[in-house]
Amino acid sequence: MASVAIESAESEPVPYASTSSADFENQRHSNTSIHWRDFFRTRKKRQGVSSQGLPIKPKLTRRKKKRIKGDVVPQISSSLDAELSCFKSSWKNFSLSELREATDNFSRENLIGEGGYAEVYKGRLKDGKFVAIKRLTRGSPEEMTVDFLSELGIVVHVDHPNIAQLIGYGVDGGMHLVLQLSPHGSLASLLYGSKEKLNWCIRFKIALGAAEGLCYLHEGCQRRIIHKDIKPANILLSEDFDAQISDFGLSKWLPNQWTHHIVSKVEGTFGYLPPEFFLHGIVNEKTDVFAFGVVLLELVTGRQALDNSQKSLIMWANPLIRENKIEQLIDPSLRDDYDSDQLNRVLALASICICPSEADRPRMSQVVDILKGNNSCQETLKQLEEGDTCEDLLEGDP
Repeated sequence: MASVAIESAESEPVPYASTSSADFENQRHSNTSIHWRDFFRTRKKRQGVSSQGLPIKPKLTRRKKKRIKGDVVPQISSSLDAELSCFKSSWKNFSLSELREATDNFSRENLIGEGGYAEVYKGRLKDGKFVAIKRLTRGSPEEMTVDFLSELGIVVHVDHPNIAQLIGYGVDGGMHLVLQLSPHGSLASLLYGSKEKLNWCIRFKIALGAAEGLCYLHEGCQRRIIHKDIKPANILLSEDFDAQISDFGLSKWLPNQWTHHIVSKVEGTFGYLPPEFFLHGIVNEKTDVFAFGVVLLELVTGRQALDNSQKSLIMWANPLIRENKIEQLIDPSLRDDYDSDQLNRVLALASICICPSEADRPRMSQVVDILKGNNSCQETLKQLEEGDTCEDLLEGDP
């Protein structure tokens, strides 16, 4: 299998103790002012970087359009039973018959997500609980086992209200992951559907929840976790519309001493991948920040990252943001029912998160600060609300 040295060196994750969301939040606030100072200092130095255009998306077959998964996989034990023994005791081992019954024999009507290597079905267990069942569908048995255990190895170490809760797994008749799900399903199922339930307050709540979940993955875990596939289909919604990040099938550990991974295969979803990924194969926290910026644009506009003609939402929205044509950006289904201050914050964030240069994008902790309107970012918000662009902010520190 083709690989590069940095991938091979990090191919075998080491278990560590999970970090609670409460402990992480206390630590994060102590670093906020330092992060903002470093961020704007870096942006000021890089003011000459061009921000024009993104790489043209290569043509893909229908099968590969949504996700292309690389062949670089971690080295693990060949004994599946031995690996399963270290999982959480609270996780249930579901039989194939239970999963079939929950999904009406994996009916296409219950299919709520599909990628290059997996399908996700909405199901209902005997006790009435709704679940999302991810079934690996492609690859050799050995490859599917590696992907299955790799994802479980990440999920077992995370603990945050904005990360989807895994309640069980199944290895009978294939590899399955079973996650808690509400009747609302995923953000994609509502955003790309009737949108009746997606008023502005809920959209903003989802944006903040997803940001806090990503912030935890990047800065709250002992070893940083890069999700690599942030998009509405991978943001599940609770009964109260709390965002819950799911699907860690492409996720990577990133040791503290590393600045990034280098990957040789295209992994992820087109429309959400940043320029440096296409140009150099670079993967780090800013990969997720870029994708999150696209999700913010989707929440505001109601449009998909790539429309039916494969036109990029970023290319459509960027000129309107620069020209402050808010009325043309907003999802028509929202009408005038939105909070102007929150909308300005979201659009300001989106424009920064999708900057072509990764160094010009904020950390997710800074994203959370802006969404919450914390004092540390009030001056920045003021500049953005007065019409300053990303380039204007490079002229001086906040």
